[in-house]
Amino acid sequence: MFPSAPEPFLDLSTGINPNPYPVPTLAPDLWTKLPEPEALSRLAAIAAEAYDALSPAHVAVAPGTQILMAFAMNLVPPGRAAVLGPTYAEHARLARLAGHRVTEVSNVDELGEADLAIVVNPNNPDGRIVAKEALLAIADELRPRGGLLIVDEAFMDVGPDGASLGDEAARGNIVVLRSFGKFFGLAGLRLGFALASTDLASNLAASLGPWPVSGPALTIGTAALADTAWRGATRVSLAGSAQRLDAMLTNAKLEIVGGTALFRLTRSAAASELFQRLGRAGIFTRRFAEQPSWLRFGLPGDEPQWQLLGDALDSFRNNEI
Repeated sequence: MFPSAPEPFLDLSTGINPNPYPVPTLAPDLWTKLPEPEALSRLAAIAAEAYDALSPAHVAVAPGTQILMAFAMNLVPPGRAAVLGPTYAEHARLARLAGHRVTEVSNVDELGEADLAIVVNPNNPDGRIVAKEALLAIADELRPRGGLLIVDEAFMDVGPDGASLGDEAARGNIVVLRSFGKFFGLAGLRLGFALASTDLASNLAASLGPWPVSGPALTIGTAALADTAWRGATRVSLAGSAQRLDAMLTNAKLEIVGGTALFRLTRSAAASELFQRLGRAGIFTRRFAEQPSWLRFGLPGDEPQWQLLGDALDSFRNNEI
């Protein structure tokens, strides 16, 4: 798209922590043998503690939440799926592949009328939060009909305290998805979790087979989730970076309409022009075909990257690019 742009590109199109968890030194045999069942059990136990699941038996470990989404869509017979939107498009696509008739709804109250209700919380791309009480009410409404509520908490690591549904996932018709790669900045590791009743968690685990996650991913995931000091300090650091980004975006006359500590969604009549100008400057952002006035910005990772973005936004504001 931008063949004349300076490289390397600054990719702000994702919501991935640009300062990842420091990967520990790995034993060579992690690459040469199949993962031990005990390593999977240890990771499930530490994930249950980190995400407030009732026990490790309520956790299914997977190579990323993308594959968990696909399996979770098949936990109920094909019917009507309602996705609270606008949001990440993969949920609707996977629900259709599972045979569901998919509708995007804008009102939380409409979710209870479906057989499969899907909520991203905090939402991507606007950071919308659905209250825990509202989600539990939806699950209660779905339960008599055998309906299922899927809550994708990919960005809950930087969400409000107490907003996660992880401690309620044992109720029986709730599946909570937790992404590892975004907050820990290790998206390439491919690691994710589903929190659910023991029956549903066992069903998902069986679908994934006996070695669902690589040995290196098990080791790194266990170390990272157990590192409560790093997790706490990173939440504080990301919040500060998001505030710094807010100041830059506001100074560039962009309206901030939502987001999380890992990304900010902006609105501007000049969004399309800004996307092009930033691209020519070597900065890639996330645009939305269905909302041409939106641009989403991830976080720069170091001072040169912050400076590059700041200079580009200043030039745009001054109509210099």
